[in-house]
Amino acid sequence: MKAEATVFVVDDDPLVRRSLERLLGSVNLPVRSFSMAREFREGYDPTGPSCIVLDVRMPGMSGMELQKQLTAEGVTTPIIFISGHGDISMVADAMRGGAIDFLEKPVSPQRLLDRVQDALTQDRENRCSHAEHDALAARLASLSPREHEVVDLVVTGMTNKDIATKLGVSSQAVDAHRMKAMRKLGADSVAALARLVVESRLPAGARFLSRTHARACEKGFSHEQENPPKADSHEHMRARRDSRTSTSNDSRTSN
Repeated sequence: MKAEATVFVVDDDPLVRRSLERLLGSVNLPVRSFSMAREFREGYDPTGPSCIVLDVRMPGMSGMELQKQLTAEGVTTPIIFISGHGDISMVADAMRGGAIDFLEKPVSPQRLLDRVQDALTQDRENRCSHAEHDALAARLASLSPREHEVVDLVVTGMTNKDIATKLGVSSQAVDAHRMKAMRKLGADSVAALARLVVESRLPAGARFLSRTHARACEKGFSHEQENPPKADSHEHMRARRDSRTSTSNDSRTSN
């Protein structure tokens, strides 16, 4: 079953919350709203893909303080800050803390929708990367001690003969252990084996997601459509018509 994406809105202004709920709901994105950071902490469910649209100034814990708490706890859910009181120092702190963006109120509807889609894509990819990392760790854990030894030496570039000499076993035994390890890890070549070992030693978030892996993530966590939804569609269509008319007039003038 596919996990549904959720947008968490945290803002003490009820008018802003209702406006964001309507905007996000218009493109079929589930929304959960909270009036303060403490309420969010009590109701936050990190199990599915999500992002947080977070006000900076609120009663009690501020948005910046909430970001710091989440970061300290290892929560990587992308955050989009919104504020009517931002300054350069505040924006810099938010971005250094890992925020996706810092938007000034009143927020452009399309700008916010675009950044929310970016944030949800990032969260899906992060979750997929962590899932792949955990699956690879489990496969590595299934190797026997001898298979581990052989794999570690193979990826250094040593030949079967050199490994056999180092371990005091036959070349045929080394080859058998290598083949078993490659089957368990799903590697079809020594190069693939080396790549898996290197990836297993990287933090999950630092692993590179190929396009194939990214598509697999989207299949597992997908909620949005392939083309991100657009707000103010009538205005966009009018702008395109005006652009085409202008281009046509310019062409006739040049002729």
